[in-house]
Amino acid sequence: MMVDVKKMATKVYENLPIKFRDTALLQAFGMFKIPLLFFCSPKVLQLDNNKCVIKIPLNFRTKNHLGSMYFGVLACGADCAGGLSAMKQILLSGHPINLVFKDFKGSFHKRPHEDVYFTCEQGEEINQLIKKVIDSKERQNMTVKITATAPKQFPSEPVAEFELTLSLKLKEGPKGA
Repeated sequence: MMVDVKKMATKVYENLPIKFRDTALLQAFGMFKIPLLFFCSPKVLQLDNNKCVIKIPLNFRTKNHLGSMYFGVLACGADCAGGLSAMKQILLSGHPINLVFKDFKGSFHKRPHEDVYFTCEQGEEINQLIKKVIDSKERQNMTVKITATAPKQFPSEPVAEFELTLSLKLKEGPKGA
């Protein structure tokens, strides 16, 4: 008897309460594709057509020797916020599109000693980029900006800001097709 994993995963996903679905999807993606993301325990607080907010807790796995969030974990959070926003838009498009980040710039302003929130507010721009990829059938790039905040510790200023170049391209079919 062969188990259809995709069908089973879809059934589990559909039976989860709505507020847990995106986090479960991100955790499963991390577990099977990028284990480091799973290890950081990201939680999706908001994911819609305009905005993505990811929370990564400060704990023994995510802190550095000074007790603040390790800069590599901050980079993972930026990747999650920008990448998940694009992944969701790609899934909604119904087209097979490859997603990668081709460069990364980070500015670290403060040392966060608490949970960090990563926000990307470019969902609509990402959606337009996806439409451009589909229409042109060529690779398209755009800069995605992510802001990291630690609201309890620094209520009015970011702890870090990131710029990642999102690169999207339609997946090619099998060779000879």
